Amino acid sequence: MHKFTLGIEEEFQILDSGALTLHSQMSKIIDGGKVILKERIKEEMHQSVVEMGTNVCENINQARDEVSYLRKQVIELAAKEDLKVAASGTHPFSHWSEQLITPNPRYDQLIAEMKDVARSNLIFGMHVHVGIPNREEGLQIMNIARYFLPHLYALSTNSPFWESRETGFKSYRSKIFDKFPRTGIPPYFASVGEYDKFIELLVKTNCIDNGKKIWWDIRLHPFYPTVEFRICDMVMTVDEVVCIAALMQCIIAKLSALHQKNQSFRSYRRILINENKWRAARWGVEAKLIDFGKEEEVPFALLIQELLEFIDDVVDELGCRTEVNYVYQMLEQGSGADRQLKLFEETNDLKQVVHYIVQQTAKGL
Repeated sequence: MHKFTLGIEEEFQILDSGALTLHSQMSKIIDGGKVILKERIKEEMHQSVVEMGTNVCENINQARDEVSYLRKQVIELAAKEDLKVAASGTHPFSHWSEQLITPNPRYDQLIAEMKDVARSNLIFGMHVHVGIPNREEGLQIMNIARYFLPHLYALSTNSPFWESRETGFKSYRSKIFDKFPRTGIPPYFASVGEYDKFIELLVKTNCIDNGKKIWWDIRLHPFYPTVEFRICDMVMTVDEVVCIAALMQCIIAKLSALHQKNQSFRSYRRILINENKWRAARWGVEAKLIDFGKEEEVPFALLIQELLEFIDDVVDELGCRTEVNYVYQMLEQGSGADRQLKLFEETNDLKQVVHYIVQQTAKGL
C-alpha cells in the first residue's frame, strides 16, 4: 500500500490576554518561534494570525503528536508575550479593519489587486495534505473526492459569529472567502494535462503568478505530491483535527485502491456538490444533505455512516480506527459552531465564548 503521508496546517488567532480581541502581535511570536520551529511557524497576511504546519507525517499518530506539540509551542510562545491563542474559523467580535497587515511584497500585491476583499479576509482555516502516488492518479482522486467535501466541512464548522453578530451560519468563514476569485469546489478535470494547461493560461494572462493563488476547497498541490483539502474551518480541539485528517487520509487511500483496480466512485457535478456545501455551511452537522444517488435529502449522521462504511477496508491498514471513530463523539457533542452557539445562548456574552475557544484550543495538551 502506498504511504498516504499527512501534513496539517493550522491558522491560529492571536489575542490580547485581557480584552480577548484579535491582537496584531504575530511578529513577537514568530521571532521567538523561528529558533525552535524553523519553517513550521509562518506569518500570514494579517498580523493577528499565525500559521503552524507539521512536518510530513507517516501516519495519524505522528500527525497527532505534531499537532499537539505545535499547539503547545504556540500557546507557550504567546503566553511569554502576555497573549492568548484561539482556534476558530472567525473571531466572534473583533473587526477586520482594526487589524494590521504584515509588511511583505506578496501581501502588498494582494491588497493592491483585491483591496477590501483581501483586507477583510480575516478568517482561519485548517489545511490537510495527503500524499499521492503520482499527479495523474492524484487528479482523478481529487475529481471524486470533491463529493465528500461537504461531509468534512460540516464536521469542521466553527465560525458562527462575525463582527459581534450571530450570522445564522455554522460556518460564516466560507461566505467571507467566497469573495475571493478561484475559491470553492473546483471543476472536473479530465487529465493532468488539462489541469496544468488551465494553470499555465492563468499565469500567462497575469491572473496569477503561480498555482498557489488557486484557493479551491481541494487542489492538486502545485509544488508537493499531495492532494490538499482546504475547505475546513479552523477546528477547536486536537481530537477534532486528528479525526477530520484521518477521514481525509482514508478517503484518498480508498479512492486510490479503487483506481488501482480500475474501479471508481461516481463523480458528481460541481453544481450539485455546491448545494451540499451551502447546507453544510448553514446547518453544519445538523444539516440534511442530498444523497444524489437516491435523489433525496438525508440526515447528515446517515451520510457519515455511509462514508465510514465506504472507507472501512482501509482504516485498519492506515492504523486510524480510533481517530475515525471519534466522529461519533463529534456528532454527539456538536461541531465547534454548535458549542459556541450553545454557550452564547446560556451567557449572552461573546467574551465568554472566546474564553471557551481559548480553553478548547489547549484541551488535552
